[in-house]
Amino acid sequence: MELTTVRKSFTYWVFLSVIVFAQVSNGFYLPGSYMHTYSNGEFINAKVNSLTSIETELPFSYYSLPYCQPPGGIKKSAENLGELLMGDQIDNSPYRFRMNVNETVYLCTTSPLNEHEVKLLKQRTRDLYQVNMILDNLPVMRYTSQNGVKIQWTGFPVGYTPPDGSADYIINHLKFTVLVHEYEGRGVEIIGTGEEGLGIITEADKKKASGYEIVGFHVVPCSIKYDPEVMAKHKMFDSISTVSCPNELDKYQVIKERERISFTYEVEFVKSDIRWPSRWDAYLKMEGSRVHWFSILNSLMVIFFLAGIVFVIFLRTVRRDLTRYEELDKEAQAQMNEELSGWKLVVGDVFREPDCSKLLCVMVGDGVQILGMAAVTIVFAALGFMSPASRGMLLTGMIILYLILGIAAGYVSVRLWRTMKGTTEGWRSISWSAACFFPGIAFIILTVLNFILWNSNSTGAIPISLYFELFFLWFCISVPLTLIGGFMGTKAEPIEYPVRTNQIPREIPARKYPSWLLVLGAGTLPFGTLFIELFFILSSIWLGRFYYVFGFLLVVLLLLIVVCAEVSVVLTYMHLCVEDWRWWWKAFYASGSVALYVFLYSINYLVFDLQSLSGPVSATLYLGYSLIMAIAIMLSTGTIGFLMSFYFVHYLFSSVKID
Repeated sequence: MELTTVRKSFTYWVFLSVIVFAQVSNGFYLPGSYMHTYSNGEFINAKVNSLTSIETELPFSYYSLPYCQPPGGIKKSAENLGELLMGDQIDNSPYRFRMNVNETVYLCTTSPLNEHEVKLLKQRTRDLYQVNMILDNLPVMRYTSQNGVKIQWTGFPVGYTPPDGSADYIINHLKFTVLVHEYEGRGVEIIGTGEEGLGIITEADKKKASGYEIVGFHVVPCSIKYDPEVMAKHKMFDSISTVSCPNELDKYQVIKERERISFTYEVEFVKSDIRWPSRWDAYLKMEGSRVHWFSILNSLMVIFFLAGIVFVIFLRTVRRDLTRYEELDKEAQAQMNEELSGWKLVVGDVFREPDCSKLLCVMVGDGVQILGMAAVTIVFAALGFMSPASRGMLLTGMIILYLILGIAAGYVSVRLWRTMKGTTEGWRSISWSAACFFPGIAFIILTVLNFILWNSNSTGAIPISLYFELFFLWFCISVPLTLIGGFMGTKAEPIEYPVRTNQIPREIPARKYPSWLLVLGAGTLPFGTLFIELFFILSSIWLGRFYYVFGFLLVVLLLLIVVCAEVSVVLTYMHLCVEDWRWWWKAFYASGSVALYVFLYSINYLVFDLQSLSGPVSATLYLGYSLIMAIAIMLSTGTIGFLMSFYFVHYLFSSVKID
């Protein structure tokens, strides 16, 4: 009855948190969620994001290099919390187009390059930095061919270095192709019901809505050596004659001191049958999708098969033990307890308070908070609410949801503490610890990484103002909500143990092998459900690819929850059978040990899949972020295993008749 009350209360608060989060989300306008149409000749301004590289993972501002600046000066676009944390810095640019006007345009000619500018350009070129340009909220895309295979990339390189490394050449001419689709409003029409959200065009907006919508943005980068004296006579945005991309290196624009570089671009508008709701399809295509499908399905089948066998054997064993035990009279039960070993003998110690009980309560509470955040975020993303068009929305939503679920963390921590201690004394300390444990660890790691980014002058560094905003969210929203949850935990009915605990602890028999080996080995089964999806997630984060198969991720999450619960229950039963009543922490780490394999796999990914990653700074950043991810996975998966084992032990010993 007590556990039923706990589950109902917990479900209620999680549901309430989701509703509040949904209401908060309705208050935001998502940039790029609604279609914009352009009339012939209307100006369209392109924007530029931070320069990025898969070799260093250090983003830098676009205008840290000697590029042409817009006439009105550099203006930063409004950015949400997620974009700032991801290191995005979106600025205006001098690149502007006129709808359906094909033209070749001159931008500017730089002053003679000095030693610092040359060094910076060469370094960014050799580190394979990409320029990320945005038009109507679409990232620019380019296509390359390798071994006859067509590969698509977002962005274009800063420059080009030939295989012999004799010189470096800058990309100074861009050939843009803008795909447009003609649209005419007709009465009331629903558009954009795909991943970019919902928009409605009414009859009143028909005239305004009619026009051309941008459905594609491609680029072919070139390096062309211009005569700076001739080019400098032009003014910005002057039309020039069309130029062709050269194939000979001697016609490329070399990067060297005292060189003046002229920047130009041309744009061609091409009509397309692609509709606006489908314009992100080209970006969300995953390479090797067939392998992805078969790998995931194979993993699901294997894990379900193994888990099913283990669970069936376990159920039959426990049922047989219970049946044999309850069929005996009291005298026979006493004799059986003396003669047999097993879980029945630890009945007076199974609910003895574990070591470091406060830490366990805090970690379980934080695990519930992280698990709830991940589950609801993945569900929302699978339903299409987290569009890649809304940059940073996924991370922003996760942070908001984590803050709100502080209620659940406080409630679970204090409720578990009250169950162990039998009193509510010290619940404020438990609530404070739950509010500061995981965020404190994350803040320490992020602060160390931030100093590294500051030292590198990277846009990935968190500004001081954002630090204060995060502290405000932490101490003014998360901590109070956690304290409220803790207070509610003190008012909830306590969970009563079905058996009494002896005053003197029972001696645990010596074992041939340490129990922690079994605990560590148990994490391999949950890791088997996770590692394939982990590869695609790491690739999307560190190789600049889009990840949008949240349906797969939701299935993997559900499967992971089932396997973590089964593994921890089986391991708990095995420990009880050998008269080891110290099951609390072992149940937590039986499933939580999957985090160790996740971190080791991250190191493996760094060594074998991120071989281009250069320098100790980049490796430190990678390992720091991987450590935060591993800790979050440990808390969430460990919580699943512990709560399921607690329910199992409570149910098991409440089924046995004991005087």
